[in-house]
Amino acid sequence: MMNRLHTHLDQFSEWTGRLIAWLTLLMVLVTFAVVILRYAFNLGWIGMQESVTYLHALVFMIGTAYTLKHEEHVRVDIFYRDMSMRLRAIVDLLGAIFLLTPVCVFILWMSWKYVFTSWSITEGSGDPGGLPWVYLLKTTMLLMPLLMLLQGLSQALKSWLVIADGGKSA
Repeated sequence: MMNRLHTHLDQFSEWTGRLIAWLTLLMVLVTFAVVILRYAFNLGWIGMQESVTYLHALVFMIGTAYTLKHEEHVRVDIFYRDMSMRLRAIVDLLGAIFLLTPVCVFILWMSWKYVFTSWSITEGSGDPGGLPWVYLLKTTMLLMPLLMLLQGLSQALKSWLVIADGGKSA
């Protein structure tokens, strides 16, 4: 059952990561359009420019769990890379429990009121012609730690399975 749960959590992170990755293409296209409109036609829209910021934020905030799943976050590999599979699993399990979880809970705790306040006033851009969805953008401050907690749970389960198996499986 633990194996199935960790597999489903990994699949969810994979799905969100691949979905959000398409936003990078959209971000490039919108940026290209902003530049062409500005320099070729002397036109510009603040909302269009802000949309690039929104897309950029979404890619980074929602893509963090996908990055964790693929072990691409920054870490000091000088010792980790030479460890046995079992010892790596122990480090990953302890990291998920004592580092990832408290940081994500702290981010959730500190962001909750900030995001709620933004929703309560349906906060929009302070610039004329800007996007009216700042409250939705700020919601990523809650989504990111939630997605990281789910992927951290998957990582912890996978690590536990490796430890229980004596380091024979990955």
